[in-house]
Amino acid sequence: MATLNIFFFVLLIQCTVFTGSSRQLKKSNVNIDSYAIGDGKKDDSKGFKRAWDAACDSSTPSPTFLVPQGKTFLLQPLTFNGKHCNSNNITFQIDGRIIAPTKPSTWECNRNCHHWIGFQNFDGLHIQGSGIINGQGGNYFSVSKDMFYKDILRRNIDINCGFMIGHSKNVDMKGLTFEDSPKMHIAFEDSTSIHATQLTIKAPGNSPNTDGIHIQRSTNVSIHNTTIQTGDDCISIGDGSKYINITNIECGPGHGISIGSLGIMGKTEEVEFVHVRNVSFHGTTNGVRIKTWQTTAVEISNIAYENINGTSHKETAVQLSCSKSSPCRNITMKNINLRNEKQKGKTSSYCLNAHGLRNGRVHPNVPCLDKHDNF
Repeated sequence: MATLNIFFFVLLIQCTVFTGSSRQLKKSNVNIDSYAIGDGKKDDSKGFKRAWDAACDSSTPSPTFLVPQGKTFLLQPLTFNGKHCNSNNITFQIDGRIIAPTKPSTWECNRNCHHWIGFQNFDGLHIQGSGIINGQGGNYFSVSKDMFYKDILRRNIDINCGFMIGHSKNVDMKGLTFEDSPKMHIAFEDSTSIHATQLTIKAPGNSPNTDGIHIQRSTNVSIHNTTIQTGDDCISIGDGSKYINITNIECGPGHGISIGSLGIMGKTEEVEFVHVRNVSFHGTTNGVRIKTWQTTAVEISNIAYENINGTSHKETAVQLSCSKSSPCRNITMKNINLRNEKQKGKTSSYCLNAHGLRNGRVHPNVPCLDKHDNF
């Protein structure tokens, strides 16, 4: 009898432990289903704000914000701010579909609205899942550029990007699909230690200003194993960007991978330590580009291109356009093979005030880089 009593006592303890663990798990997960409709028609922005407040205020070490499969959530411009959250290890698990308003006239935006969805002031953020984030840019692309900007200026809206990470560090992005942003799809701004992998970014090849990923004033950024098909640069790198690692990218259609433009109106701007390798271009307007204005204020150095292959829509597949008073320094190219997508077409390079080295086969030839066998 004593043995039987001991058995039931141990069983009771185990049940209590498991029940407590289950409750703890439920508290650590904030499911948007409890806050929003998800029919793709009703504005779910307020529900997302309430759900975010719950996740941000959670006392658990690693709360998760869940956007489940099978539903579509309509969002107006919205920013998630991690500055005062209890945890520095927050996960956004996005498996459903998030869409923007369909017309510029329906955006509910205050003055200087810079982005559609933003994440700011995080230290420890994971954004992942199998979901789709669609900026509904089709309606923007179908109207004339003059009509589009007339509406934007009338309402004081400056929608530069669809999905922005700003003033943050230690951010991971994985697995998501981004579609049809009205302008650039993703921007990393004023941030450090950003890792993006296994993303898919898609927009029509004739959609204007729809860069895949833009990097600005950020350091230690890595982008891997990603497919980008847009109407502008697959990846563009702007001022203040350092230690950028880009690998295993499928790019095209689009304008290729670009540094710049830099130095407009004499601004002091700098980009250095960028490594681009294992990239395939598919009928892009160009392959790799460096673009600067002719000014003394631009510094571009330590840029490496390695194992770059594919096709270019235009003849100039490589463009290194740098300032005469501040030439680009330490540019290296190794194993480059960029062909014209037209069967009988040729490719060429354009060099202006760029210096560095080349190794292995480099096609088209880039004569401003000295041939060297040991790097």
